[in-house]
Amino acid sequence: MEKVASIYIAGHRGMVGSAIHRKLTKEGYTNIITSTSTELDLRNQQQTAAFFATHKPEYVFLAAAKVGGIIANNTYRAEFLYDNLQIQNNIIHSSYLNGVKKLMFLGSSCIYPKLAPQPLKEEYLLTGLLEQTNEPYAIAKIAGIKMCDAYRAQYGCNFISVMPTNLYGYNDNYHPQNSHVVPALIRRFHEAKTNGLSSVTIWGSGTPKREFLFADDLAEACFYLMQNYNEEGLVNVGTGEDISIKDLALLIKNIVGFEGDVAFDTSKPDGTPRKLMDVSKLHSKGWHHTIELQEGIQLAYNDFLSKNKSLV
Repeated sequence: MEKVASIYIAGHRGMVGSAIHRKLTKEGYTNIITSTSTELDLRNQQQTAAFFATHKPEYVFLAAAKVGGIIANNTYRAEFLYDNLQIQNNIIHSSYLNGVKKLMFLGSSCIYPKLAPQPLKEEYLLTGLLEQTNEPYAIAKIAGIKMCDAYRAQYGCNFISVMPTNLYGYNDNYHPQNSHVVPALIRRFHEAKTNGLSSVTIWGSGTPKREFLFADDLAEACFYLMQNYNEEGLVNVGTGEDISIKDLALLIKNIVGFEGDVAFDTSKPDGTPRKLMDVSKLHSKGWHHTIELQEGIQLAYNDFLSKNKSLV
């Protein structure tokens, strides 16, 4: 990407989009195009088409999406399917119509079958049933991958797909019901500490294992792949290391400084038993993560404290 190239970041205020924005700014890119959801509804085909026709971006990072944890995914099933399909369909098609040089579609590790062999290789896509609790979101993301490949095959578009593992970091969503596991635990342990509670109860058994990547590491990978990866299909982005939810909870408990007990409500769902990415393809392209979990969670907790003064 040329330093003067026009680059559109869809979803620039979210955790991933803002990390990509920071990376591009740090690297000296000045022609970055952004628009808030109040200014541009990416679910609206006419608005999206007009935006692309006006701004004519040369490169696109498609990081806009409706996201959430198990509760949100399972509760708002129709919204997660409809909104994400509309957003990605409109952006991908408008990118084609307006001659975008390269587009990066950001998906999710939830695209893989619930019981796929571990670690998850890119070729395991569509080889089994999905996890029921987030199936609508996963189906939307699978459609995005296939749409990028289809536009590459039919129109010669250089549209690529990257599948990040579970993410956390600056500008995360700490909503009590709709957040992912790391921000949810950070908030719960912090509130328990502040309110002097004796224990925190966590959904599930604590045995499922998950992999976590700091969002700024993802931005580094996206920047690298945007310049070094031009293939169909997808590439996993992660650390290649995982941790049990129980051990994650204890790590966050210690970082936050909560001194009470941790209990597990086994009547609540666990979700997928394990979700570890095979990142050998990414490593073969020359990129590795640099921020380890403990360091990253400390950075995320500091960010939480700085932006939630009312909870401190």
